[in-house]
Amino acid sequence: MKRLYLSKTDKKICGVCGGIAEYFNIDSTLVRLAWVVISLAVSLGFGGLIVYIIAALIIPKRQETI
Repeated sequence: MKRLYLSKTDKKICGVCGGIAEYFNIDSTLVRLAWVVISLAVSLGFGGLIVYIIAALIIPKRQETI
């Protein structure tokens, strides 16, 4: 079963966009670009930033298996 996790390797801030890109198996640059465009188009303020922070808090980190 596929699960959404924060990316450990492909992250600029918290790994949200990298994790989404890994989940959908697409380039993380496309996810980041889409995030910026949607945030600017929909939000008049810091709505995109607030959603990013909430996603960073809600999406779990990948646990290391020993």
